[in-house]
Amino acid sequence: MKKFLIILVSVAVLGYLIFAAVSSQKTMKDTVCSGFEVVIKDSVDSEFIKPEDVIQFVKKKGLYPVGKPFGEINTLAIRDSILTNKLVRKADVYTTPGGAIVTNIYQRKPVLRVISITKGSYYIDNNREKMPVSQNSTIYIPLATGAITDEFAQNELYDFAMFLNDNPDWDAWIEQIVVKGDQKVELIPRVGDFRIVIGELENYNEKLNKFKLFVEKGLNVVGWNRYNTINLEYDGQVVCTKK
Repeated sequence: MKKFLIILVSVAVLGYLIFAAVSSQKTMKDTVCSGFEVVIKDSVDSEFIKPEDVIQFVKKKGLYPVGKPFGEINTLAIRDSILTNKLVRKADVYTTPGGAIVTNIYQRKPVLRVISITKGSYYIDNNREKMPVSQNSTIYIPLATGAITDEFAQNELYDFAMFLNDNPDWDAWIEQIVVKGDQKVELIPRVGDFRIVIGELENYNEKLNKFKLFVEKGLNVVGWNRYNTINLEYDGQVVCTKK
């Protein structure tokens, strides 16, 4: 008899739990969404995309949830539509106990700005991928201009940008990276009216250290406005052209 009562109580509890779950699910489906909040989680460093941009985009796609019962709202479709924006790296969409929907946006992180005479203007992100330029925000990162192919930007220029990122003194000193048609590189410094010829984008640590020594032993003695170009292509020497 005792065993029968235990089984009976267990069945009753299980039945109640099933009923409560079904009832709660039905109630949630009928609940009308009261709000849609977009949070840019990494907006401290930059804000390439704004919350209002996301809201307007979701509205254009016909997925804006406010005023709709949750039974008609597809949070996965909202997330997937947001991820089509090439400025977005990750999006989390979830409902709140208060009957709203929250979207957390994580932006892609650019490491290099490219202005190519053939490919236009874009960023290279920290995964070597192209990403569009945003009108909402600018960010201080290395700038490369000239005859730049996507492949060169995503490989040699990316590696050089990461080198500058790891060496903030050089990063602050170099204003622009200029790529010639033969993919040889010149640097425009922030100080001095001349160009630094790097040549092929390799062994740049050695070349820049050679330039640093030339500054200490040469430019600081003869003056910073004497030369038009300072060529670091050749081993063991610095070749300069006067103005």
